[in-house]
Amino acid sequence: MTVRLTWVQPEDLVGHELRQAAQDGRDVGDVRDVEQRWYAAGGAPAPERAGASEPPAPRGLRALAEQLLDELALIESPLAEDEPTGLSGIRAACTRWPAPRTRPVTLGPDRLHAAWLGRAAGCLLGKPVEKLPLAGIRALARATGNWPLTTWFTARGLPGELAAAHPWNRRSAPTSLAENIDGMPEDDDLNYALLTVLLLQRHGRGFSTSDLARLWLDELPAGRVFTAERVAYRNLLDGVEPPDTARHRNPFREWIGAQIRADVHGWTHPGDPGAAAEQAHRDAVLTHTANGVYGAMFTAAALAEAAGGETDVHGCLAAGLRVVPPRSRYARAVRLGVQAARAERDFDTVVDRLHDTYGSTHHWVHVLPNAALLAAALTHADGDFGRSIGCAVSGGWDTDSNGATAGSLAGLLAGRAAALPDHWTAPLKNRLATSVPGFDSVGFDTLAELTYQEVRRS
Repeated sequence: MTVRLTWVQPEDLVGHELRQAAQDGRDVGDVRDVEQRWYAAGGAPAPERAGASEPPAPRGLRALAEQLLDELALIESPLAEDEPTGLSGIRAACTRWPAPRTRPVTLGPDRLHAAWLGRAAGCLLGKPVEKLPLAGIRALARATGNWPLTTWFTARGLPGELAAAHPWNRRSAPTSLAENIDGMPEDDDLNYALLTVLLLQRHGRGFSTSDLARLWLDELPAGRVFTAERVAYRNLLDGVEPPDTARHRNPFREWIGAQIRADVHGWTHPGDPGAAAEQAHRDAVLTHTANGVYGAMFTAAALAEAAGGETDVHGCLAAGLRVVPPRSRYARAVRLGVQAARAERDFDTVVDRLHDTYGSTHHWVHVLPNAALLAAALTHADGDFGRSIGCAVSGGWDTDSNGATAGSLAGLLAGRAAALPDHWTAPLKNRLATSVPGFDSVGFDTLAELTYQEVRRS
């Protein structure tokens, strides 16, 4: 029996790097030469949904994969000037960078409690349909009278042939369908928020990227990280230092991973989106570059603006855009999502437009389609909590991650835990399962207090 470890086997990475090279517009001739050599040697495209192909690669093919990944890394992107990764370059490109906060902002634990609950509820809603195509999500929800999404997915009353055609996420269905929910199950979208709390407790706001790397090695099981995070983890074990951990044989460096780690950075900087974005940047560059980093900065800034309590969801999205280079693909994705949602009343039509734009060119975990969808969902829902998470999940792609971020922002805007609808929060039972040491079965009210302590420390 062979162990096929997802997201790190070189023979599975080449196809993803070829796709990223095409998206970057790197020299067509050079990229095509690598592609031809790969397929001529018997290489395969990247797996579309799974993280690993089934058959193990011959030793020679794996060696070729490693060589080609290194060659592809040397082909420069013509978009690099508009999409810097270093903070100084990002700030230079952002001419409307938010000014530092000049007066105190009141943020109590109850508002943070709503943010934690919102993140959990949105994540849980998306878990059973993660990896499913858009048509499958719509079919499953419509068959049970839950479209547009207003409550949890369920298998009750679902026709057998439909269930067979669109099987629920195998790992998540036992804990995330309506009939199975018993507290919040473990998910990386919540694990990273816990780790950020730990990071701030141990190192404060002056933490370095290397501090984060050491924390991961000490407290985060390798099997609980995926895509860019798993590659970076492997690079750390190989002795690669940050921020090279984000670049070395890492075709997932512009996927969604850093974006889902940004919430606590935003929550702990109420009313100060620029400082939140800078802190998120130090986190993100462990694993991501360019647009992948912007996802973390955008999210942190938008949440910081929401935590300030003085604007609506549209002001939060605008604040997020102010820390993203305006000529970048990430900024264009957010603007597209906002514009599409404003132009069309029917959200399914909005989603169809986004899938027409990104569906055939980008992996479902890439940050760009998910950024466009998140911006569209939040714009369309106009601050309503249930609609925010429902729209984010109903658009497909990375359903649990988008639901989590939408729920986090909408929860902050709601202002207090009691303002969130009970049918979204009661099933969580104030209990979070996790493999992060010291936090298993922790209550969301306790997490709110711990996060509040970090706000007060500043």
